[in-house]
Amino acid sequence: MADRYRTALIGCGRMGATIDDEVSDHPDSRLWIPYSHAAAAVACERTELIAVSDVMAGKAESIRDRYNVPVCYTDYREMIHEEKPDIVCIATRPATHAEMTVFAAEHGVKGIYCEKPLCCSMEEADAMVAAVEKNGTKFNYGTQRRYIPIYQKMRELADAGELGTVQAVIIQQGVTAALWGLTHGSDMMLYLAGDPEIDFVQGTIVCEDGDWDDNRLNVDPGVAAGFVRFHNGVLGYTTAGSGPEFELCGAGGKLRTFDNGLTCQFRQACGAPRALKERPFPEVPMESGTVNGLRDIAEALDEDRETMGPIQLARRSQEMIMGFIESHRLGGARVRLPMKNRGLYVGRQGW
Repeated sequence: MADRYRTALIGCGRMGATIDDEVSDHPDSRLWIPYSHAAAAVACERTELIAVSDVMAGKAESIRDRYNVPVCYTDYREMIHEEKPDIVCIATRPATHAEMTVFAAEHGVKGIYCEKPLCCSMEEADAMVAAVEKNGTKFNYGTQRRYIPIYQKMRELADAGELGTVQAVIIQQGVTAALWGLTHGSDMMLYLAGDPEIDFVQGTIVCEDGDWDDNRLNVDPGVAAGFVRFHNGVLGYTTAGSGPEFELCGAGGKLRTFDNGLTCQFRQACGAPRALKERPFPEVPMESGTVNGLRDIAEALDEDRETMGPIQLARRSQEMIMGFIESHRLGGARVRLPMKNRGLYVGRQGW
């Protein structure tokens, strides 16, 4: 077991290294900071940031200096060959995530923390899963709420039966971009439902006919509505309501987050017909999801166990969104998972 795992960053842009500057004065910043992959790798007691890379040399050099990193590269492959990191953080644009994950897994990297969205097609997701499984690589997905205590406590309460039989998960995130934004909502819907398999999805997106080029959608469309039937009987809904807010509904109670996760309302059945009484939500620490995601990879390597956001679940939440898009393409039809159309590609040109 290593005291600290040697960690390298691919992509020195916003999520890779600078988003902390944007959110530092936000009222919910204490939920997120350290937020970027670089800041989290420096802050985490289990990781040591030993190298960074970016195709723009000036950006790589700037982030090397900012975080006092020994070395920087413009070619991530060279960085992996030369530095042999234990963990790699992937924080580039979506179209490159699949090739980088596969390369890292096939060239000795033990753990990967990949920013969302996972990729741009289910064919790419399948290739990522195959490479990670074949090489025994630990993987966490950059949907940080999964690693934040308030959301973990929601699931813990549901698993303990405090809500009775879980019936539905409702996501209010607005008509947000499918891959750029709703990846957070789809992963949280999956997580709060208990991470089950998915039977089918239906969805409606916002796009123009001219945005389609055969089996490719050249925009990241807004998702106006989505419905999911999970194999365990839980129903999932994503709505156009503003957010992000998440509601977990059971036969005997409800949990709902407010203010982007700063608070959670807990209500339980109190005996009167259709009445719920508010209960105190347990106190939980405010901890960075990015730091916790990296720490979980380190502990998974220590213990040779699965991570909290493994590649198989990342693929499942990605497929939920791709299913919404495919459903719209098919006129609103149910799309059973796994999808047949695994070549459907979603992403802006040059993405």
